[in-house]
Amino acid sequence: MSKQVRVSPNPSWWWRVHKSWSQRDSLHTDTKLEAVSKAESIARNRWWETKIQNMDWKISWGNSYWNDPFPPKG
Repeated sequence: MSKQVRVSPNPSWWWRVHKSWSQRDSLHTDTKLEAVSKAESIARNRWWETKIQNMDWKISWGNSYWNDPFPPKG
């Protein structure tokens, strides 16, 4: 299992940053932009990946921060 930092919406109109395997939130923010910035900072420092969800709970995008042994060509 890869280590992930997720950004998810909360029905209380704030954004949560949390590790995918944990029930506890790392932090809450008022804006999605701030949550994504914090999540990417955490992922970059630990060589993990990010998964960002929209308000409809679908994953909109993600990024990984480790050395890929088989990077895409081109």
